[in-house]
Amino acid sequence: MGELIKLLHQGLPGEAVLTDPDVIRAYANDMASFCEAGTPAVVVLPRTVEQVRHVMRTATALRVPVVPQGARTGLSGAANASDGCIVLSLVKMDRIIEINPVDRVAVVEPGVVNAVLSRAVAEQGLYYPPDPSSWEQCTIGGNIGTASGGLCCVKYGVTAEYVLGLDVVLADGRLMSTGRRTAKGVAGYDLTRLFVGSEGSLGIVVKAVLALKPAPPEQRVLAAEFPSAAAACAAVCAIMARGHAPSLLELMDGTSVRAVNAMTRMGLPDTTEALLLAAFDTPDPAPDLAAVAELCTAAGATEVVPADAAGATEVVPPTPPPSPTSSSRPAG
Repeated sequence: MGELIKLLHQGLPGEAVLTDPDVIRAYANDMASFCEAGTPAVVVLPRTVEQVRHVMRTATALRVPVVPQGARTGLSGAANASDGCIVLSLVKMDRIIEINPVDRVAVVEPGVVNAVLSRAVAEQGLYYPPDPSSWEQCTIGGNIGTASGGLCCVKYGVTAEYVLGLDVVLADGRLMSTGRRTAKGVAGYDLTRLFVGSEGSLGIVVKAVLALKPAPPEQRVLAAEFPSAAAACAAVCAIMARGHAPSLLELMDGTSVRAVNAMTRMGLPDTTEALLLAAFDTPDPAPDLAAVAELCTAAGATEVVPADAAGATEVVPPTPPPSPTSSSRPAG
Protein backbone atom coordinates (compact mmCIF):
# COMPACT_ATOMS: atom_id res chain seq x y z
CA MET A 1 0.00 0.00 0.00
CA GLY A 2 2.72 2.45 0.95
CA GLU A 3 4.75 1.65 -2.15
CA LEU A 4 1.68 2.04 -4.35
CA ILE A 5 0.82 5.49 -3.00
CA LYS A 6 4.45 6.59 -3.20
CA LEU A 7 4.75 5.61 -6.86
CA LEU A 8 1.40 7.16 -7.78
CA HIS A 9 2.49 10.48 -6.26
CA GLN A 10 5.55 10.50 -8.49
CA GLY A 11 3.38 11.15 -11.54
CA LEU A 12 0.21 12.69 -10.06
CA PRO A 13 -0.45 15.88 -8.09
CA GLY A 14 -1.36 15.41 -4.44
CA GLU A 15 -5.02 16.32 -4.90
CA ALA A 16 -5.40 13.61 -7.57
CA VAL A 17 -4.60 10.77 -5.14
CA LEU A 18 -7.35 10.08 -2.61
CA THR A 19 -6.64 7.80 0.36
CA ASP A 20 -9.11 8.93 3.05
CA PRO A 21 -11.20 5.82 3.87
CA ASP A 22 -14.47 7.76 4.03
CA VAL A 23 -13.79 9.37 0.65
CA ILE A 24 -12.71 6.25 -1.20
CA ARG A 25 -15.69 4.35 0.18
CA ALA A 26 -17.92 6.66 -1.88
CA TYR A 27 -16.23 5.35 -5.05
CA ALA A 28 -16.78 1.69 -4.23
CA ASN A 29 -19.87 1.16 -6.36
CA ASP A 30 -22.07 2.60 -9.09
CA MET A 31 -25.80 3.23 -8.76
CA ALA A 32 -26.40 -0.50 -8.41
CA SER A 33 -25.69 -0.44 -4.69
CA PHE A 34 -27.23 -3.91 -4.38
CA CYS A 35 -24.28 -5.42 -6.34
CA GLU A 36 -21.22 -6.70 -4.52
CA ALA A 37 -18.37 -4.19 -4.21
CA GLY A 38 -14.94 -4.29 -2.62
CA THR A 39 -12.86 -1.63 -0.89
CA PRO A 40 -10.37 0.18 -3.14
CA ALA A 41 -6.85 0.87 -1.94
CA VAL A 42 -6.81 4.31 -3.53
CA VAL A 43 -8.79 6.54 -5.87
CA VAL A 44 -6.96 8.56 -8.54
CA LEU A 45 -8.40 11.42 -10.59
CA PRO A 46 -6.02 12.16 -13.47
CA ARG A 47 -6.42 15.19 -15.72
CA THR A 48 -4.06 14.26 -18.55
CA VAL A 49 -3.28 11.29 -20.76
CA GLU A 50 0.24 11.10 -19.34
CA GLN A 51 -1.17 10.83 -15.82
CA VAL A 52 -3.39 7.93 -16.90
CA ARG A 53 -0.38 6.25 -18.46
CA HIS A 54 1.55 6.67 -15.21
CA VAL A 55 -1.29 5.06 -13.23
CA MET A 56 -1.39 2.07 -15.57
CA ARG A 57 2.38 1.62 -15.58
CA THR A 58 2.38 1.72 -11.78
CA ALA A 59 -0.49 -0.75 -11.53
CA THR A 60 1.23 -3.17 -13.91
CA ALA A 61 4.55 -2.92 -12.07
CA LEU A 62 2.92 -3.72 -8.72
CA ARG A 63 0.29 -6.12 -10.13
CA VAL A 64 -2.58 -4.05 -8.71
CA PRO A 65 -6.01 -4.29 -10.42
CA VAL A 66 -7.51 -1.12 -11.89
CA VAL A 67 -11.22 -0.30 -12.08
CA PRO A 68 -12.00 2.61 -14.44
CA GLN A 69 -15.01 4.77 -13.58
CA GLY A 70 -17.02 7.56 -15.11
CA ALA A 71 -19.91 9.22 -13.31
CA ARG A 72 -20.97 5.87 -11.79
CA THR A 73 -24.55 6.18 -13.03
CA GLY A 74 -24.62 2.56 -14.26
CA LEU A 75 -27.00 -0.01 -12.86
CA SER A 76 -25.02 -3.18 -13.53
CA GLY A 77 -22.24 -2.96 -10.96
CA ALA A 78 -19.65 -2.87 -13.75
CA ALA A 79 -17.84 0.09 -12.17
CA ASN A 80 -17.76 -1.46 -8.71
CA ALA A 81 -14.40 -1.65 -6.98
CA SER A 82 -12.57 -4.83 -6.04
CA ASP A 83 -10.65 -5.16 -2.80
CA GLY A 84 -7.27 -3.43 -2.97
CA CYS A 85 -7.77 -2.00 -6.44
CA ILE A 86 -6.95 1.40 -7.90
CA VAL A 87 -10.16 3.20 -8.81
CA LEU A 88 -9.32 5.28 -11.87
CA SER A 89 -11.95 8.02 -12.06
CA LEU A 90 -11.89 9.91 -15.36
CA VAL A 91 -14.38 12.64 -14.48
CA LYS A 92 -11.67 15.34 -14.40
CA MET A 93 -10.79 14.71 -18.04
CA ASP A 94 -13.79 16.66 -19.25
CA ARG A 95 -12.67 18.80 -22.18
CA ILE A 96 -14.52 19.09 -25.46
CA ILE A 97 -11.46 19.34 -27.67
CA GLU A 98 -13.17 20.04 -30.97
CA ILE A 99 -16.57 20.33 -32.63
CA ASN A 100 -16.24 20.25 -36.41
CA PRO A 101 -19.45 21.11 -38.30
CA VAL A 102 -17.85 20.30 -41.67
CA ASP A 103 -16.72 16.78 -40.82
CA ARG A 104 -19.62 16.47 -38.36
CA VAL A 105 -17.47 15.10 -35.58
CA ALA A 106 -16.73 15.97 -31.97
CA VAL A 107 -13.45 15.10 -30.26
CA VAL A 108 -13.85 14.76 -26.51
CA GLU A 109 -12.21 13.47 -23.37
CA PRO A 110 -13.94 10.63 -21.49
CA GLY A 111 -15.21 12.75 -18.59
CA VAL A 112 -17.41 14.97 -20.76
CA VAL A 113 -21.02 14.65 -19.61
CA ASN A 114 -23.42 13.49 -22.32
CA ALA A 115 -25.78 16.44 -21.80
CA VAL A 116 -22.92 18.96 -21.93
CA LEU A 117 -21.80 17.60 -25.30
CA SER A 118 -25.36 17.47 -26.61
CA ARG A 119 -25.96 21.12 -25.76
CA ALA A 120 -22.60 22.21 -27.13
CA VAL A 121 -23.15 20.60 -30.53
CA ALA A 122 -26.75 21.86 -30.64
CA GLU A 123 -25.39 25.42 -30.61
CA GLN A 124 -23.85 24.62 -34.00
CA GLY A 125 -26.98 23.02 -35.42
CA LEU A 126 -25.74 19.48 -34.78
CA TYR A 127 -27.03 16.50 -32.84
CA TYR A 128 -25.40 13.73 -30.81
CA PRO A 129 -28.15 11.06 -30.75
CA PRO A 130 -27.18 8.59 -27.97
CA ASP A 131 -29.29 9.61 -24.98
CA PRO A 132 -29.07 7.23 -22.00
CA SER A 133 -31.69 7.90 -19.34
CA SER A 134 -28.93 9.33 -17.13
CA TRP A 135 -27.71 11.67 -19.87
CA GLU A 136 -27.66 14.69 -17.55
CA GLN A 137 -25.01 12.99 -15.37
CA CYS A 138 -23.36 10.14 -17.32
CA THR A 139 -20.08 10.62 -19.16
CA ILE A 140 -19.07 9.81 -22.71
CA GLY A 141 -16.36 7.46 -21.44
CA GLY A 142 -18.95 5.54 -19.44
CA ASN A 143 -21.28 5.48 -22.44
CA ILE A 144 -18.49 4.00 -24.55
CA GLY A 145 -17.50 1.49 -21.89
CA THR A 146 -21.04 0.19 -21.57
CA ALA A 147 -22.07 0.63 -25.23
CA SER A 148 -25.08 2.48 -23.87
CA GLY A 149 -28.28 3.08 -25.77
CA GLY A 150 -31.14 5.40 -24.92
CA LEU A 151 -34.73 6.16 -25.73
CA CYS A 152 -33.93 7.27 -29.29
CA CYS A 153 -31.97 4.17 -30.32
CA VAL A 154 -35.02 2.82 -32.18
CA LYS A 155 -34.27 5.35 -34.95
CA TYR A 156 -30.74 6.55 -34.36
CA GLY A 157 -28.94 3.53 -32.92
CA VAL A 158 -26.72 3.15 -29.87
CA THR A 159 -23.36 4.59 -28.84
CA ALA A 160 -21.36 2.10 -30.92
CA GLU A 161 -22.75 3.64 -34.13
CA TYR A 162 -21.26 7.03 -33.24
CA VAL A 163 -17.75 6.18 -32.03
CA LEU A 164 -15.43 6.66 -35.00
CA GLY A 165 -12.08 6.56 -33.25
CA LEU A 166 -10.46 6.21 -29.84
CA ASP A 167 -7.24 6.92 -28.01
CA VAL A 168 -6.77 4.14 -25.46
CA VAL A 169 -4.18 3.59 -22.73
CA LEU A 170 -3.39 -0.10 -22.46
CA ALA A 171 -2.61 -2.03 -19.27
CA ASP A 172 1.14 -1.43 -19.52
CA GLY A 173 0.75 2.30 -20.16
CA ARG A 174 1.17 2.26 -23.92
CA LEU A 175 -1.06 4.66 -25.88
CA MET A 176 -2.93 3.28 -28.87
CA SER A 177 -5.13 5.05 -31.43
CA THR A 178 -7.91 3.27 -33.32
CA GLY A 179 -10.41 4.16 -36.01
CA ARG A 180 -10.79 7.34 -38.01
CA ARG A 181 -12.55 10.70 -38.17
CA THR A 182 -14.02 10.33 -41.65
CA ALA A 183 -17.46 9.12 -42.73
CA LYS A 184 -15.90 6.23 -44.65
CA GLY A 185 -13.38 3.89 -43.06
CA VAL A 186 -13.23 0.30 -44.26
CA ALA A 187 -9.56 -0.69 -44.04
CA GLY A 188 -8.20 -3.09 -41.47
CA TYR A 189 -9.59 -4.50 -38.26
CA ASP A 190 -12.35 -2.55 -36.53
CA LEU A 191 -10.57 -2.24 -33.20
CA THR A 192 -12.75 0.69 -32.17
CA ARG A 193 -15.83 -1.54 -31.96
CA LEU A 194 -13.81 -4.00 -29.91
CA PHE A 195 -13.27 -1.40 -27.19
CA VAL A 196 -16.84 -0.09 -27.21
CA GLY A 197 -18.74 -2.06 -24.58
CA SER A 198 -15.62 -3.67 -23.08
CA GLU A 199 -16.22 -2.01 -19.67
CA GLY A 200 -12.60 -0.89 -19.45
CA SER A 201 -11.33 -4.47 -19.49
CA LEU A 202 -9.16 -3.91 -22.59
CA GLY A 203 -7.88 -0.40 -21.95
CA ILE A 204 -8.71 3.09 -20.72
CA VAL A 205 -10.38 5.43 -23.22
CA VAL A 206 -8.73 8.86 -22.97
CA LYS A 207 -10.11 10.48 -26.15
CA ALA A 208 -12.97 9.76 -28.52
CA VAL A 209 -13.93 10.92 -31.99
CA LEU A 210 -17.73 10.94 -32.20
CA ALA A 211 -19.98 11.22 -35.24
CA LEU A 212 -22.64 13.93 -35.24
CA LYS A 213 -25.82 14.46 -37.24
CA PRO A 214 -27.69 17.58 -38.34
CA ALA A 215 -30.17 18.66 -35.68
CA PRO A 216 -33.64 17.22 -36.37
CA PRO A 217 -36.91 19.11 -35.89
CA GLU A 218 -38.42 19.17 -32.41
CA GLN A 219 -40.02 15.90 -31.36
CA ARG A 220 -43.77 15.48 -31.00
CA VAL A 221 -44.86 12.77 -28.56
CA LEU A 222 -47.93 10.72 -27.73
CA ALA A 223 -48.64 8.27 -24.94
CA ALA A 224 -50.88 5.22 -25.14
CA GLU A 225 -52.23 3.33 -22.14
CA PHE A 226 -52.86 -0.42 -22.49
CA PRO A 227 -54.60 -3.06 -20.36
CA SER A 228 -51.65 -5.46 -20.77
CA ALA A 229 -48.01 -5.54 -21.82
CA ALA A 230 -48.94 -8.01 -24.57
CA ALA A 231 -51.32 -5.48 -26.12
CA ALA A 232 -48.64 -2.79 -25.99
CA CYS A 233 -46.12 -5.15 -27.64
CA ALA A 234 -48.65 -5.87 -30.38
CA ALA A 235 -48.90 -2.12 -30.99
CA VAL A 236 -45.10 -1.85 -31.25
CA CYS A 237 -45.03 -4.65 -33.81
CA ALA A 238 -47.77 -2.97 -35.83
CA ILE A 239 -45.99 0.40 -35.75
CA MET A 240 -42.74 -1.06 -37.05
CA ALA A 241 -44.43 -3.38 -39.57
CA ARG A 242 -46.22 -0.41 -41.15
CA GLY A 243 -42.88 1.26 -41.84
CA HIS A 244 -43.05 4.07 -39.30
CA ALA A 245 -39.72 5.39 -38.00
CA PRO A 246 -40.38 6.86 -34.56
CA SER A 247 -37.53 8.84 -33.05
CA LEU A 248 -38.47 7.41 -29.65
CA LEU A 249 -40.38 4.28 -28.69
CA GLU A 250 -40.49 3.31 -25.04
CA LEU A 251 -42.64 0.69 -23.32
CA MET A 252 -43.16 0.55 -19.56
CA ASP A 253 -45.06 -2.27 -17.91
CA GLY A 254 -47.26 -1.69 -14.89
CA THR A 255 -44.56 -2.61 -12.41
CA SER A 256 -42.17 -0.08 -13.97
CA VAL A 257 -44.81 2.65 -13.98
CA ARG A 258 -45.54 2.16 -10.29
CA ALA A 259 -41.84 2.01 -9.42
CA VAL A 260 -41.19 5.28 -11.27
CA ASN A 261 -44.11 6.92 -9.50
CA ALA A 262 -42.88 5.75 -6.12
CA MET A 263 -39.38 7.06 -6.74
CA THR A 264 -39.98 10.29 -8.69
CA ARG A 265 -43.68 11.12 -8.14
CA MET A 266 -44.14 11.77 -11.87
CA GLY A 267 -47.89 11.24 -11.68
CA LEU A 268 -48.04 8.42 -14.22
CA PRO A 269 -51.30 6.44 -14.16
CA ASP A 270 -50.88 3.82 -11.42
CA THR A 271 -53.76 1.76 -12.78
CA THR A 272 -52.21 1.14 -16.19
CA GLU A 273 -50.69 -2.23 -16.99
CA ALA A 274 -48.54 -0.86 -19.83
CA LEU A 275 -47.62 2.58 -21.13
CA LEU A 276 -46.19 3.20 -24.60
CA LEU A 277 -44.49 6.47 -25.57
CA ALA A 278 -43.92 7.22 -29.25
CA ALA A 279 -42.33 10.31 -30.77
CA PHE A 280 -41.52 11.60 -34.24
CA ASP A 281 -39.06 14.30 -35.24
CA THR A 282 -39.99 14.60 -38.92
CA PRO A 283 -40.82 18.05 -40.40
CA ASP A 284 -44.52 17.14 -40.30
CA PRO A 285 -45.16 14.49 -37.63
CA ALA A 286 -48.96 14.80 -37.65
CA PRO A 287 -49.67 11.97 -40.14
CA ASP A 288 -47.35 9.55 -38.33
CA LEU A 289 -48.78 10.44 -34.92
CA ALA A 290 -52.34 9.99 -36.16
CA ALA A 291 -51.49 6.64 -37.77
CA VAL A 292 -49.74 5.42 -34.62
CA ALA A 293 -52.73 6.49 -32.53
CA GLU A 294 -54.98 4.34 -34.71
CA LEU A 295 -52.61 1.37 -34.50
CA CYS A 296 -52.46 1.65 -30.71
CA THR A 297 -56.22 1.77 -30.46
CA ALA A 298 -56.55 -1.23 -32.77
CA ALA A 299 -54.12 -3.13 -30.55
CA GLY A 300 -56.30 -2.46 -27.49
CA ALA A 301 -55.17 0.89 -26.08
CA THR A 302 -57.69 2.30 -23.63
CA GLU A 303 -56.44 5.85 -24.10
CA VAL A 304 -54.14 7.65 -26.57
CA VAL A 305 -53.22 11.23 -25.73
CA PRO A 306 -50.49 13.74 -26.50
CA ALA A 307 -47.78 13.57 -23.82
CA ASP A 308 -46.25 16.82 -25.01
CA ALA A 309 -48.88 19.52 -24.52
CA ALA A 310 -46.75 22.60 -25.26
CA GLY A 311 -46.87 23.06 -29.01
CA ALA A 312 -47.48 19.39 -29.65
CA THR A 313 -49.49 18.10 -32.55
CA GLU A 314 -52.84 17.08 -31.13
CA VAL A 315 -53.79 13.47 -31.61
CA VAL A 316 -57.47 12.67 -31.34
CA PRO A 317 -58.06 9.03 -30.36
CA PRO A 318 -60.26 7.00 -32.67
CA THR A 319 -63.37 5.23 -31.42
CA PRO A 320 -62.63 3.31 -28.20
CA PRO A 321 -61.54 -0.26 -28.94
CA PRO A 322 -63.57 -3.37 -28.16
CA SER A 323 -62.56 -5.43 -25.17
CA PRO A 324 -59.48 -7.57 -25.81
CA THR A 325 -60.25 -11.14 -26.80
CA SER A 326 -58.32 -14.38 -26.64
CA SER A 327 -57.37 -13.88 -30.29
CA SER A 328 -55.13 -10.92 -29.40
CA ARG A 329 -51.58 -11.94 -30.37
CA PRO A 330 -48.75 -10.99 -28.01
CA ALA A 331 -45.64 -9.61 -29.66
CA GLY A 332 -42.48 -11.66 -29.68
